[in-house]
Amino acid sequence: MEWSDVRIFLAVVRGGSFGEAARTLGVSHPTVGRRIKALEQEAQQPLLRRTSDGLVLTDAGDAVLALAESMENSALAMERRLAGNDERLEGILRISSAEWFAGYVLAPVLAELTRRHPAVVPEVIASYRLLNLSRREADVAFRLVPFSEPDIVQRRLMSISYGLYGSAATASAMQDDPASVGLILMNTAQSHFPDVAWLLDRFPSSRRVFTSTSRAVQAQMCLHGMGIAVLPRPLGDAVAGLQRIDMPDQPPNRDIWVGYHHDLRHMDRLRAMLDIADGMLPHPAQRQ
Repeated sequence: MEWSDVRIFLAVVRGGSFGEAARTLGVSHPTVGRRIKALEQEAQQPLLRRTSDGLVLTDAGDAVLALAESMENSALAMERRLAGNDERLEGILRISSAEWFAGYVLAPVLAELTRRHPAVVPEVIASYRLLNLSRREADVAFRLVPFSEPDIVQRRLMSISYGLYGSAATASAMQDDPASVGLILMNTAQSHFPDVAWLLDRFPSSRRVFTSTSRAVQAQMCLHGMGIAVLPRPLGDAVAGLQRIDMPDQPPNRDIWVGYHHDLRHMDRLRAMLDIADGMLPHPAQRQ
């Protein structure tokens, strides 16, 4: 069977529809339908059936799913191995990180990378979603938490200090009546972050006025006088008009972890970027 057809089959199984598979793979809806039809003709039996909840596996489809996933793992391993042996300092380097980290910490590193190696094209995927490095959704990722996936080479890159920020007017109002100042927080999916717990503990009588997964958006809401927020200092200190508010104790620091798949350890453009980062960014013990 053609790997390209099996790849589409797996995307349909995971997405539950032709449309979702098409969006994931960046192909047209009719293309997905044609390739699934060709795969079923090759198998001489249906592999998927329609239900009110979407497409589901038939017994035949379920029987070959593990084999299809094994084929995928082999294809991805081949792709990673070839990419990892690429000794040319050129091509796309896919980087996953939070938006604020890419914009306010990593940007000088990437600018220096392209200055030294103009044929390397950094591609930043700015999101809190943890991309799958085994599937080459990214070549390298910067995260606030250690990696738990197998075959990932990882290390603690640096420690980031956080601070409490607001506009000058908000800071003044907080001195008079802390309960009158609104809280700007991460949204529900990130409500477990240590800075959220710190802020809620220090201002138990203040109401939540705004939530966002974007630290940059939180900073702008602070600037517009909506309330106070805990922000990474590289971001908060860089936004003109924001004031860092002194507190008896500061919000907890966060570690930044960098990781990449073991198969990519010899990729020259990845090694070049990490070498520049090590030279330009403070080491963990230097930013406490």
